[in-house]
Amino acid sequence: MAAVICGSLAFDTIMTFEGRFADQILPDQLHILNVSFLVPALRRDFGGCAGNIAYALNALGGHALPMAAVGSDGAEYIARLRELGIGTEFIRTLDDTYTAQCFITTDLANNQITAFHPGAMQKAHLTKIAARDDIRIGIISPDGRDAMLQHAEQFKVAGIPFVFDPGQGLPMFNGDELARFIDQADWVTVNDYEGKMLSDRTGWDSAEISRRVRGLVVTLGAEGCEVWIDGERTHVPGVTPEAIVDPTGCGDAWRGALLFGLERNWSLADCAALGNKLGALKIAQRGPQNYTVDRLALGILQA
Repeated sequence: MAAVICGSLAFDTIMTFEGRFADQILPDQLHILNVSFLVPALRRDFGGCAGNIAYALNALGGHALPMAAVGSDGAEYIARLRELGIGTEFIRTLDDTYTAQCFITTDLANNQITAFHPGAMQKAHLTKIAARDDIRIGIISPDGRDAMLQHAEQFKVAGIPFVFDPGQGLPMFNGDELARFIDQADWVTVNDYEGKMLSDRTGWDSAEISRRVRGLVVTLGAEGCEVWIDGERTHVPGVTPEAIVDPTGCGDAWRGALLFGLERNWSLADCAALGNKLGALKIAQRGPQNYTVDRLALGILQA
């Protein structure tokens, strides 16, 4: 069975600042902010939430179907996905724009400053979701605003259970829109910062949100996750990585593991635990799609 992954395909330009942003940014001078960071290390990776989640799910043995749009420069990315065995039938190519581009600078404390050009992602809503026998689950991850709104509606109409994970796209929506997403979704996942914003905008705390869906997960970075079901909270501990090299794509690795478990009817806590393991594996490697998965070591005996 397959998982439809709605989100971005992007090229990530990743840079490392060999210092700490906090030492360069003066809090009392933010109104005239003008800073420059020397970044001796730079690389370009395949990225975007849909691509990263699909990579993780595929590495675990799942069947990923990313739904996204690329620009005139996207042929290389599509070819890569096909080489990995990831389905590309829901990827639309638009010749009059570029593929989304993400420029990420990470400091020595693993803080990140990101600039994002959406490009073709802004027209991701042109591809529609419909019921299909081999599609069992879906996810709404950060994408074009219209795509996130429309794909959530289409998942609901098609009867496909889905995860709402707005990520960095959350600020695009007001409280009423976010409440609508929650009421359509089966599961909601956010990090702790996004969770506070989601609660502020909807007026619902984590317990109330969890009563409206099958489950809510709030990720806490190295501290693991809070899993909320019917107003009750369970803490799922984090996993200590072998090394902390690059946080880019850790959240997407976690999402891929979540989908893998949900598609197999695991408990939400078990899904989160696998996500924590995969996030720890990813953070020890540079780039969002360069790690390898030993399924036996992760305790996954069969797909």
